[in-house]
Amino acid sequence: MKMPLHPVWDLESIFSGGSSSEAFAAYLNELETDVRKLQETLNQTAAPATLKDTEVFDPILELLQRCYVRISEGSAFVSCLSAQNQQDKKAAQLQGTVSSIAAMLNSSKSKFDNTLSQMPEDVWTEWLELPEIQPLSFVLNESRRQAKEKLSPELEGLALDLAVDGYHGWGKFYNTIVSKVNIPFEQDGETVMLSAGQAANKLSDSDREVREQVFASWEQAWTDVEDYCADTLNHLAGFRLKLYEKRGWHDILKEPLSINRMSRQTLDTMWEVINGAKPVLVQYLERKAQLLGVDKLSWSDVEAPVGKSVGKVTYDGAAQTIVEQFAKFSPKLSSFAEMAFEKRWIEAEDRPGKRPGGFCTSLPLSKATRIFMTFSGTASNVSTLAHELGHGYHQHIMEELPALNQRYAMNVAETASTFAEMIVADALVHTASDEQEKLALLEDKIQRSVAFFMNIHARFLFENRFYEQRKKGLVSADELSRLMVEAQEEAYCGVLASNHPHFWASKLHFYLTGVPFYNFPYTFGYMFSAGIYDRAQQEGTAFAGKYDDLLRDTGRMTVEELAQKHLNTDLTQPDFWQNAADLVIADIEQFLEMTSDVK
Repeated sequence: MKMPLHPVWDLESIFSGGSSSEAFAAYLNELETDVRKLQETLNQTAAPATLKDTEVFDPILELLQRCYVRISEGSAFVSCLSAQNQQDKKAAQLQGTVSSIAAMLNSSKSKFDNTLSQMPEDVWTEWLELPEIQPLSFVLNESRRQAKEKLSPELEGLALDLAVDGYHGWGKFYNTIVSKVNIPFEQDGETVMLSAGQAANKLSDSDREVREQVFASWEQAWTDVEDYCADTLNHLAGFRLKLYEKRGWHDILKEPLSINRMSRQTLDTMWEVINGAKPVLVQYLERKAQLLGVDKLSWSDVEAPVGKSVGKVTYDGAAQTIVEQFAKFSPKLSSFAEMAFEKRWIEAEDRPGKRPGGFCTSLPLSKATRIFMTFSGTASNVSTLAHELGHGYHQHIMEELPALNQRYAMNVAETASTFAEMIVADALVHTASDEQEKLALLEDKIQRSVAFFMNIHARFLFENRFYEQRKKGLVSADELSRLMVEAQEEAYCGVLASNHPHFWASKLHFYLTGVPFYNFPYTFGYMFSAGIYDRAQQEGTAFAGKYDDLLRDTGRMTVEELAQKHLNTDLTQPDFWQNAADLVIADIEQFLEMTSDVK
């Protein structure tokens, strides 16, 4: 790999000129024209009565898939522009344009699905058996079934149109809020203003005074904007609940479970196993409190490093480590990561003005991805980088499939990313130079278990309770904070001395409109990838090909079918989940043994 690497991504190769790109403006105009053409065609298309009549669907399917590829490309480009510079007003305008086109496309898809739902059963069955249609049979069956559970295409289309400036508009308001959040921080005798992204990195600083100082300012900053955040969440939830009511849906988890192609039984079984493992996590958190010299951990202590600091990691060093460790599992995965670094697909520079957090977004037309994060040189940053590269590899594996088969859900998306993260985290622990460094790296790995088992669980509990409250009327900022603390107390088993009342305000995931309940899929991905990782450890490099096959199927079957086909396991039963939890427990037991002499 060529060194040194550039930590700022290349967007010019996608569309030159940034948010003022003339090429991108022309691209959106052409895309909008094609979406309108799709709408017109569908308006003139009735449900086929015979197999011969289904020929009318051939050009529709082709155009629909082309439009989906191009809207994904456009949406990804605009997301990158907005994330790299929160003050880019033109990017915000473009985001509105893309959202409008996406709404038209989704409305067309709704009409198409409704047409499918009206086809006679014998015609439908024969059509799906055609060689050119059979590869799409899963997604087409899914679309037909879901159409029968929704409103008429006219009303669904109206809801989608109104959602652009309503539902999705409120969701994007988080970007406006967070761009105005500045956190004061005392540094070298001066007060500097940190962006939300920069402050978030300091919440895991090794110096407890730094953490406590930043966390107090962080909590105050979000308290100052709590009314804006509360209004936003209330309107998002209100829109969802009203739409669910009109569709006749009574279970608030119906849509997220459907989107993630998983059953309620699978979800409940996973949480039951996790709750059974929590006593061991409590032991870890209590031991960590002893190591930090406090009676009980505060919220800002949970992600604090323990053991000898591994020091600052350079971006180039992180890249080299990731590429080398990926190669031990799969040369194909390693080659992909190397390509991503060398082609500058990654935005990692630590600078003000960037959005907090990290993401990987797909550019299916360009057959590329872009990764966004803020790299400040911590071991956690290395894990995040590996995590996002795992997302990119997932898309890379699927890029030759039909567009409709590339639309995999968040829970399996998090599987690929977390698996990549595990490869690197495990390798770093095993190759540590001494016991103290090993302890620090092991503890960093365990922190992610705490996040998925406890933090994500708190989010899940909070959202369930918030939605139940929202059915009765608007929920105040004070009540939202109370619900958040209550959920954190339960999820963390009361082991913390303090909580984060305004977590609901600060966390982007609560504002996302693409996937309701943007929480439990993370834990599913973590647990599912742990089970897969356990299988990979048993089978060695021979498993790499099976792993690729599993990823390739993620857009064309349920998670239960995926696990049965590729892992020969039943996700509705606890065995698989327990094997995954046992890996976490083993890490914690090793940590407890390494720190057994603490007083």
